[in-house]
Amino acid sequence: MKRIAKILFFSTIGILTFLVLTRPFRSSAESVIDTSSKLLAGDFTRSVTVGDLKRRYRVHVPAKYDATKPTPVIIVFHGGGGNPESMVRLTGMNAKSEQAGFIVVYPFGTGRLEDHMLTFNGGECCGYAMQNKIDDVAFTRALLDDLAAATNLDTNRVFATGLSNGGIMSHYVASELSDHIAAIAPVGGPLMMEACHPQRAVSVMHFHGTGDEFAPFKGGFGKGALGRAGITEFRSVEHTIQSWVKANGCKPEAEVVALPDKADDGMKCTRKTWSGGKDGSEVVLIEIENGGHTWPGNEPTVAMLGKSTKDISANDLMWEFFQRHPLKP
Repeated sequence: MKRIAKILFFSTIGILTFLVLTRPFRSSAESVIDTSSKLLAGDFTRSVTVGDLKRRYRVHVPAKYDATKPTPVIIVFHGGGGNPESMVRLTGMNAKSEQAGFIVVYPFGTGRLEDHMLTFNGGECCGYAMQNKIDDVAFTRALLDDLAAATNLDTNRVFATGLSNGGIMSHYVASELSDHIAAIAPVGGPLMMEACHPQRAVSVMHFHGTGDEFAPFKGGFGKGALGRAGITEFRSVEHTIQSWVKANGCKPEAEVVALPDKADDGMKCTRKTWSGGKDGSEVVLIEIENGGHTWPGNEPTVAMLGKSTKDISANDLMWEFFQRHPLKP
């Protein structure tokens, strides 16, 4: 049991543990714990109570935020072994927030430590959160209720993304909270369920590198500790895409478009789109040839995660996608 506990504790399906071990968590320097009812521009940490657990999330409100206007939000789930600080650095989503004017939320997962080595329960994965049956769906719902009380949240434009375990969690909340989540754009994290069952169609843009060694494109045991120990077998990108195509009622054949190869680095990107779904929904796969367990458009913070394409920006593509797919009554 001690050996299994140690494996689970140090597991990192995305090896993102290293991102937080090399730098301390800087909650006091970069965010303010807010107890007021309304938020203005800035970075804050808020908490909600879910069952017996006190859960936290970081929120970035852009400078152009106008409290008189409903504002969209993107929930960014961190990877296994990470925390919100790792995702702020990894994704650069705060800069996109400032440019486009949406709010960004970074939930904290759970673990044996308060700020490090945290995971989310995304169904069949991952680590501490799954083993302890943490209800991260209820947490997400409570988070959104709290955010709606603190900001002028556009409840028809709530979106989710994340890397690795965070991508898995994005798929999970889209399935379980389709009445709240308008669309998702997971990166390097497959659907870890036999099938998704949303109450309404949810448009999906999934990013995945064919050279991802931690959450393999074709599924199977990855390079992380859980994979090496034979604990977590990842479902494939094919399973992920086809599950959403079926759930959304999209056309069975995809439109395939090669994206511009700007960097000429052997990492060509292809967009595959299954359109014609219910309520105008679509499923899009951004397939990155030789891409690693990385955030497209940004340099990986740990070299062992693999290569990251500069041909595309995940932030730009998902924001364009989200704007086309608000929640429809």
